[in-house]
Amino acid sequence: MFGRKKDDSQSPANVEPADSAPETTDGRKTGPTPKRSAQQASRQRPLVPTDRKAAKEADRQRRIEAQNRLRIANETGDERYLMPRDQGAQKRYARNFIDSRWMFSEFMMFVIFAFLILSLTFNQNLSVQMYVQGALWVVIALVIIELIVTTILLKRRLVAKFGSMDRGLRMYAAMRGMQFRKLRLPKPQVKRGANID
Repeated sequence: MFGRKKDDSQSPANVEPADSAPETTDGRKTGPTPKRSAQQASRQRPLVPTDRKAAKEADRQRRIEAQNRLRIANETGDERYLMPRDQGAQKRYARNFIDSRWMFSEFMMFVIFAFLILSLTFNQNLSVQMYVQGALWVVIALVIIELIVTTILLKRRLVAKFGSMDRGLRMYAAMRGMQFRKLRLPKPQVKRGANID
């Protein structure tokens, strides 16, 4: 009899396990309860990468790849990797429209530089200074007139082809027209005089 009571007191039914299972609302256990140390470890997240050198190297590689994609896109006109300011069918058409034309505006910086040299060379001669300044204003007026006429023609082409013209496209085309052809980005994809329609 005594032995039986001793056995019953140490039976598995009377001994609470170390890792008791969590209870649901109806009292049933769903699985073993994780230890507190395990719960705390599962909630911890590193504030910074564990290997800073590797993370820095990976970031550098991503930047290099993005720069290479942009460089190739500027060479080939691949719009997938162009900058957002250069993406879109209308901007591609505007670039081709400008690049297919001979424009006086693209040489404006060279003309201004030549006038600057003349002005510095004959800085003591007032009559030459007056002629240089007058010629400079004539050049600026010609550039403005050319850009206005070019953007009007571009708008007509865009409306005929796309039904409308995107906002800011005139300024986009004008700025490209004032850049020297070999320095334009994205690089020209059509030759001068080419038919782009």
